[in-house]
Amino acid sequence: MELVVAVIAIVGTLLGALVTGKLQERSAGRTESAARGEQVRRDRLAAVTDLAEALSDHRARMWHRGDALLAGADTELLAGLRAQTQESRSRITRPLVTLRVLITDPAVRAAADRMVDLTYAMREAYTTTDALAQAREDAKTAHNAFVDAAAAFFDRTA
Repeated sequence: MELVVAVIAIVGTLLGALVTGKLQERSAGRTESAARGEQVRRDRLAAVTDLAEALSDHRARMWHRGDALLAGADTELLAGLRAQTQESRSRITRPLVTLRVLITDPAVRAAADRMVDLTYAMREAYTTTDALAQAREDAKTAHNAFVDAAAAFFDRTA
């Protein structure tokens, strides 16, 4: 009888250890999965904010360049402003690619594309101050729509 009790105790201990091990494994997996999910969320948020920042900078530089051109600035100043807009435009590529890789939501992508397109379109508005001001306002409106679309995406995926 003592042998049967001992065997049952040993089997119970082994089963308890197995169950505890499996529970710990699952818990660790959930913790790791949650950490991975949070890192993806942070990366997505960084992509959104980096793109918004790069477009805001480019929009401001496009405004200064167009304003200087319309004011009849000298060639040297215009060349410097042109170089600045080319540099600020090149800083858009990385966050835009990152966003497109990390966020496949069609609404966010469409809003990002519209924001980029309308910011780039400011160059076509170097005809009058009013046209340039309207192009800048259109780009700002698209920027706000992009931020709203991204916020809605984050609300849905939280």
